[in-house]
Amino acid sequence: MHQLTGIRVESDGPVRIVTLDRPDELNAFSEELHAEFVQAWRDIEDDDDARAIVLTGAGRAFSAGGSFEDFEHRRVDPVVRRRSLRLARRLVDDMLSMSLPVVAAVNGPAVGLGCTVTTLCDIVFMAEGAFLADTHVSVALVAGDGAAVTWPAMTSLLKAKQYLLTGDRLSSAEAVELGLANFAVPADQLLAEATAFAHRLAAQPAQAVQETKALLNQHLRANAVRALGYGLAAESQSHDTADYAAVGERLRPKPDA
Repeated sequence: MHQLTGIRVESDGPVRIVTLDRPDELNAFSEELHAEFVQAWRDIEDDDDARAIVLTGAGRAFSAGGSFEDFEHRRVDPVVRRRSLRLARRLVDDMLSMSLPVVAAVNGPAVGLGCTVTTLCDIVFMAEGAFLADTHVSVALVAGDGAAVTWPAMTSLLKAKQYLLTGDRLSSAEAVELGLANFAVPADQLLAEATAFAHRLAAQPAQAVQETKALLNQHLRANAVRALGYGLAAESQSHDTADYAAVGERLRPKPDA
């Protein structure tokens, strides 16, 4: 295992519990966390004793998506932007390629990239009070780094358009109703129930579980072939627009008066 600073990986028998561990930043994906997340997936893939994964967040959020620092870096530095978009592609590819079943334990808001990561998991538990929101368009970005791959496969195209074009929130109950989550549970039971489900999957015949997951993910792979390249290219162009610059100025931390 590589040394990671923004992610904790713990073992519970054959289950690996992966925790996004930047609670003070609401587990927002900095460039470093983005790279560590990809690396953690590859490390677990090489763990012969692992049979299932639980993914959750530390603190009060699952993930707030991208960080403000990276928001600005991608606007002004094309090298950073290209590297970030390559990582975004790798994240989607690695999550779709991960042989082990992944159970999300969404403990709080899952926004932007955090929402996309949730929908790349295989089973989704959400705490009552948690919500999903893909806010790319609301911050002047094309929703190109995964949502256009996953959402149409899980809910209707009309519903995908409704929520991706507006950035509106989906409560845990609404996410279950629309097919973007499996279970809404009390917050104090979330991790226990998600982990218990992961153990159920870990106890199933490994080859049958893993190849059935791979077979089902072929539908998402087909979507990725059709949409992901175009989506990332269009999202890259978003960083050059006046709307994106205006959002960045609005979000920029203001010095104390």
